[in-house]
Amino acid sequence: MSVVEAYIFVNSDPGMFWKIAEAALKIEGVKMAHVVVGEFDVIAYAEFVNMDMLADILRKFQSLEGVQRTRTAVSIPTRLE
Repeated sequence: MSVVEAYIFVNSDPGMFWKIAEAALKIEGVKMAHVVVGEFDVIAYAEFVNMDMLADILRKFQSLEGVQRTRTAVSIPTRLE
């Protein structure tokens, strides 16, 4: 079974970014979470095997205290010609 990758970009309430990044690392499938400066407050990297698992990861992200909204970029596993 192949693994699909996604980056999850998070906008947070002021001062909540560290708590969100720490909580994100407890979500199954999330491999990295970083507090960043710029348009987003946290960027996380996740691996999953199907879209149902991604939906579950996103539901858990959106339920974290302080998360205003998320945007997700799913990596395309092979080069498109």
